[in-house]
Amino acid sequence: MVSSCKKDEKYVYQIGDPKIELKSAISAAHFGDSIIFNIRVSDSEVALSTLKAQLYFTDDKVAEVTIRTKENGDYSGKIYVPFLKDIPDGKATIKFVLQNISQKKTEQSFDIDLSRPDFPYLTLVTESKSYRMEKTGRNQYAAKENFPFSVKGYIQAPKVGEQGNSMNFGWVNNAVTLGSTLDIPFSNSTSGVYSIALNTLTYQASPFIVAYAIDGTVFSRVDDTHFKAELNMIKGNAVTVDGIEDLKDWWIDPDFFSQSADGAITFNGVNGKYRITADFALKYFVVEAMAGNDLAKLQEDGTGAVWIIGEGVGKPKVSSNQVGWNTDKALCLAPLGNKKYQITLKAAESINTDNINFKFFHQKGWGGEFGGADVTTSNDLIFIGDGKNGRDSGNLGVKTGKTLEAGKTYLFTLDLTAGNKKAVLTVVPK
Repeated sequence: MVSSCKKDEKYVYQIGDPKIELKSAISAAHFGDSIIFNIRVSDSEVALSTLKAQLYFTDDKVAEVTIRTKENGDYSGKIYVPFLKDIPDGKATIKFVLQNISQKKTEQSFDIDLSRPDFPYLTLVTESKSYRMEKTGRNQYAAKENFPFSVKGYIQAPKVGEQGNSMNFGWVNNAVTLGSTLDIPFSNSTSGVYSIALNTLTYQASPFIVAYAIDGTVFSRVDDTHFKAELNMIKGNAVTVDGIEDLKDWWIDPDFFSQSADGAITFNGVNGKYRITADFALKYFVVEAMAGNDLAKLQEDGTGAVWIIGEGVGKPKVSSNQVGWNTDKALCLAPLGNKKYQITLKAAESINTDNINFKFFHQKGWGGEFGGADVTTSNDLIFIGDGKNGRDSGNLGVKTGKTLEAGKTYLFTLDLTAGNKKAVLTVVPK
């Protein structure tokens, strides 16, 4: 057997003589610029490794680029100056760090003057048209036009200076954010001539006037297509909706509202607090009973609320908004008082004619529910599942050989006067 061994080679650290020579003067730049630098690097003793350019705002490193320096010579690169909000004109530091293969370093730092770019204009970009936003003050820009009450678009800033970059301002996490082209949801109380504005220092934009209100309570924005209001409603009172210009085209839920031929709306539910969500995509109001600041739940004495989760049902149309097993879409039955709850469903529109599989729950979500032993019904259309008859316990189905008549309205009423474990379901054509 022949064996050999080799002594470990010892590596010597921190030797050599790395040197930096700045070949291009850097004294000033704009936020949002790309600073170009030219550097001569050398080491007469040890091979070089890397050159780093680092940008500091005070003590915070905000940008860094690394260049491989395989040999002595001239190198060029660029480093981006972040365009951050709320940072005024001032000084920054650019530091160059040269390192050779023995990890010996040399550094040089230079102070530079930074200023906000003075954009000549901005551009509001919408799906159908672009609008020029003129400068109205330091960092302040506005477009004054005949706008609709809702305008969605992002804002683009042009390149300023030879090393500048164009920039976009969009909407992220309910705030104006640099680098996004997601639409900013501008809104005004009315359509007409008004200004849309942006401050490029603070990112403050306007207007964000939620123009929608119900009985004087202004809706708050949930997302681009959903706005909610929470308020006390009184049975029989007229309901006033402001700001929704195409309200005549909306579906009005007959469980909670009645609408006369002239478009006047009246509240049908029992007196109480409700969350009303305006769904602008599907053009209808989601109405949900509340208890204090939370959605209502069924109480042990049979008061509160009852909810539907499951398949074959959905408002305003099951074809476009089926509840399914998504608890966020659970339907709140209208409380009638006296521990009775009702939902109005139209066959082939808000409920399937022959294939349903939903059940009643105590809350908007998983938890308490009405099992097969908790509900009875004597109607000849709908049956209650027991786990053995084609439906899970408590789930509703249409009886074999039966169908709901397309176009006909059915009232589903759950009566809890005998107790939550002795619910009685009636299904009556209207």
